[in-house]
Amino acid sequence: MLMTARKPATVGEILMEEFLVPMRLTQGALAEAMGVPRKHVNELCNDRRAVTAPTALILARVFGNSADFWLNVQRRNDLWDAMHSPTERERIERARPLNTAA
Repeated sequence: MLMTARKPATVGEILMEEFLVPMRLTQGALAEAMGVPRKHVNELCNDRRAVTAPTALILARVFGNSADFWLNVQRRNDLWDAMHSPTERERIERARPLNTAA
């Protein structure tokens, strides 16, 4: 699997740089719009909480984009983290393809 050396933008970076700052939204205002505690939004903005399917659906509804957008941001980061973690990399490299030829 080929991945770039540069870490992709995180959910928190996207939320802050592409949405909250340009829209002049506070974390509290976003939390209210999402119907979640402010702590939930703060953890998303600080990359201490991962985007789940329900959160992706809520963010998509609030910002008028797609749940796939938010899930893809999360997925790219999860894959990058796995490929750049020595522990995970070792586990991945121990795996061997199955011979499915009959």
